[in-house]
Amino acid sequence: MYLFVVNKKSGNGHGYRTWLKIKTALDSKAVRYRYLFTESAGQAARLIADTLSEPENWQGVAVIGGDGTIHSVLPVLKEFNVPLAVIPAGSGNDTARGFGIPHDPLSALDIMLAGQTKAADLIATSGGLTLTALAIGFDAQVAENVNASLYKKICNFFRVGRAAYIVGVLHTLLTFKPCSVTVTCDGVTSTYLNAWLTAISNVKSYGGGLHICPEAHPGDGELDICIVHGCSRLQLLRLFPTVLSGKHIHLPFVKFMRGKEISIHFDQQRLALGDGENMSTGPFDILVEPNALQVYAV
Repeated sequence: MYLFVVNKKSGNGHGYRTWLKIKTALDSKAVRYRYLFTESAGQAARLIADTLSEPENWQGVAVIGGDGTIHSVLPVLKEFNVPLAVIPAGSGNDTARGFGIPHDPLSALDIMLAGQTKAADLIATSGGLTLTALAIGFDAQVAENVNASLYKKICNFFRVGRAAYIVGVLHTLLTFKPCSVTVTCDGVTSTYLNAWLTAISNVKSYGGGLHICPEAHPGDGELDICIVHGCSRLQLLRLFPTVLSGKHIHLPFVKFMRGKEISIHFDQQRLALGDGENMSTGPFDILVEPNALQVYAV
């Protein structure tokens, strides 16, 4: 039995339209399933926990929605040890991208029905669990501004979710001010002046396809860190086109680390987003939880 969790509002209603396609395919294949409609992340977690508590051979939980809906159900999936299937229907779809899951919903469904899973690490903080990336600083503020914007809805309507993040970069660049950050990675401490952001990543990309940590792998037992510091606004603006292809790794004001235990402390309060969802404002103590989740993937 599969449990489908459908965020009807995801992607300006794309979640519900996607579900109609999936339901037709499930019925034609005579797949045993149940489904739940949800309109909020918190509601999704409660409904899944109640359903998985019922006596049944649950083969997986399929989320039809965006990264935020997936983020909300991570603790429940870990608790019940049930694999995650991703049917992308959000704007960024970083989880699907990180695990090589196609955007086409029926192709994504076929991956689940094929039955092959991969072990994935989770990012653990006091604010909860994260699967894709924990963004702190400028990039988090970009995402926050995008999520609250009208231009995100417009981009979603035209199926160009990545464009919303590009507009968000320009929007945020006008007001954001860098500050010092101290980073401790597996016991080694470094301080960076005029830091714009730190991104702790479990997959290669975030923010709708920005390849922030091109060497990251979701099942290697370590977290990748990208720190952008000591650059001007113009240099930061020039940075973001290179992040689309991962070429920013060669820039002198970009620093990479990799580790299992990470502590990050900004001199000023900074917003953090995990899987695009608000986590806390720091300081941040971060641990990797190796192989904590199974994900249907090829």
